[in-house]
Order: sequence, then structure tokens, then C-alpha cells
Amino acid sequence: MIKLSTSTRSAIATLIKSSIDTAITAGAVHFYTDSPPTVTGGAITTQVLIATCPLSKPCGTVTNGLLTFDVVTDDLVADNSGTIGFGRVVDGDGVFVFDADAGLTSSTTAFFRFVSLAAVAGGTVKINTMTFGVGSN
Repeated sequence: MIKLSTSTRSAIATLIKSSIDTAITAGAVHFYTDSPPTVTGGAITTQVLIATCPLSKPCGTVTNGLLTFDVVTDDLVADNSGTIGFGRVVDGDGVFVFDADAGLTSSTTAFFRFVSLAAVAGGTVKINTMTFGVGSN
């Protein structure tokens, strides 16, 4: 187990935030079916795009090693139907920042949390929870 100081945790969270906010325009989260590529940041192949939710600019604030995202805009017209498996966060130029798993609101481990993982083409996709915590103190 690694226990990081609050200042170190905040520095790491700030680096993630800066990576998302590096472009002139706001970043986004693309939600896909299935699991993320086995190679970090790898090409999307068999996964199907379900929805894209734009982030705010700046994307959030960092306090005590926790990046709390500001408003994440709902996708009011989902691209495809399917079960959301993961989300890919990109900067405003579409450059990969990170992939993370999706789960239900009741999940204690999923990064992206939804009331339902089932999406219907043309329907609304809304993230219920989105924070990025670094380590523990």
C-alpha cells in the first residue's frame, strides 16, 4: 500500500485535470459498449459508441487530492443502443486522457456511475457520479 501526502495527491489530480483542459475547447467523455482496449489508449475496434457527454471548461476543481468534475452535459440523443461498459475521457482535440469502467450508482468501485447502464439510441445518457481520487492519506 502507498500512502501519498495530500500535496502529492493534489499534484497528480491537477495533472489529470490539466491533461483534460489542455485544448482550447472542452474535453468530453465517450461511452462505449464492452471493455476498453487492452492497450492503454488503444484504438476502439469492436466497441460501439453509445454516447458523448461534453465536459465543462475547466473540467473541474482539485481539493485534497480529489478532482471533482463540474457540470457534465447529458447526451440528449444517444448514438446507439447497448450496455455501457466504459468511458473514454479525451481533451478538446480528442486526444486520449484515460479510460475508466462504468457501473451502477450502487457500485463502490466503478468510476462512471449511472442509474442504468442500458442506453437506447435517441435517448438520454446522464452520468450520475464522476470524481477522480488519487490514493489515500
